[in-house]
Amino acid sequence: MADGTLTKSAGVTSEGWLTDSWYFACASKSLAPGQQFRRVILGQPVMLARTEKGEAFALRDVCPHRLVPLSAGKQIDTNGEPTIQCPYHGWRFGTDGGCRHMPSLVKTEDFATDKVRVRRYPVQEINGMIFVYVADNPRSDDPPAAPAPDFNLGKLKPKFVVAQIFNAHMDDAVVGLMDPAHVPFVHNQWWWRPPSTGLRLKEKPFEPAERGWALARHKPSGNSLAYKMLMGSEVTTEIVFQIPGFRWEIIEAKQARIFTLTCLTPITLKQTRITQITFWQNAPLLDFALPILIPAATKFLGQDGHMVNLQNQGLAYQQNMLWIDDIDVQAKWYRTLKKEWATARSEGRPFVNPIEPRILRWRS
Repeated sequence: MADGTLTKSAGVTSEGWLTDSWYFACASKSLAPGQQFRRVILGQPVMLARTEKGEAFALRDVCPHRLVPLSAGKQIDTNGEPTIQCPYHGWRFGTDGGCRHMPSLVKTEDFATDKVRVRRYPVQEINGMIFVYVADNPRSDDPPAAPAPDFNLGKLKPKFVVAQIFNAHMDDAVVGLMDPAHVPFVHNQWWWRPPSTGLRLKEKPFEPAERGWALARHKPSGNSLAYKMLMGSEVTTEIVFQIPGFRWEIIEAKQARIFTLTCLTPITLKQTRITQITFWQNAPLLDFALPILIPAATKFLGQDGHMVNLQNQGLAYQQNMLWIDDIDVQAKWYRTLKKEWATARSEGRPFVNPIEPRILRWRS
């Protein structure tokens, strides 16, 4: 589906990744005070860091002097301000990306240290998750074009996080995860969609949501045994997708609530990080089931990753896929949303969601 051969325009890179957008960077617990590490996001090196006082920040992970990764350095106080010191020549950069110190300079040298900067990425840390904003213009200090992620989780923190790297362009990873018809063939465990249940007709109402769409709240399929085991019979679920790459499912039963967020973050043209973060409240059985849930979620992602690898064998020979209604409508919506986002950014106007309410039907 995606080979990255697009024309660069506002709101989208030539690789087909949306800009002026927020992406998941890492779980909060993976970034301790005074620590930093590198992540590649949209093909660019990003240093994720946390000051000793606990503030998360993100900078381009390349010192402009000799191009050494800043993440290989150390955090050090500079005139009462937290800075990251390059390990090569000791240049120090503040959390805003501005250079604060060049130890090799002598007083007779007329060099404007404050003119040297590395790219700063706005950061949103919420509910134990860290997101970074990737502006289309690397030098822009304009406010983010899209609201920072907030999933109305109150003070909840993740119960567990699993992640895998798919060998796929983000577009192919998104389409694979949103496909409703693959579940009984790829994820047919005894506790989820056992083969004995067969295929059933699904008729589901979809509606537009903020920068995406939603499968409106409904009772889950009768063959979802896991829901019954853990939540009881009075269960409802809602699934939402939002560009550039967020999918979440809300499962509720009386007082219990489960929220599972799947985030897709492009690494390279053929690699995408898939991170699944799960929250719940008032569901004590799930706390006891953690030793089972974590490997189960890991297996789920692994099964999708295996299909991606098989799909790559076909993509080596052709790019065009045969899409049909209704199971491929969500894939078409995703493409339409991306196009509208890029067009709106290019024209300098607000994004207008082109999706209309619709009932989709399929067997799974």
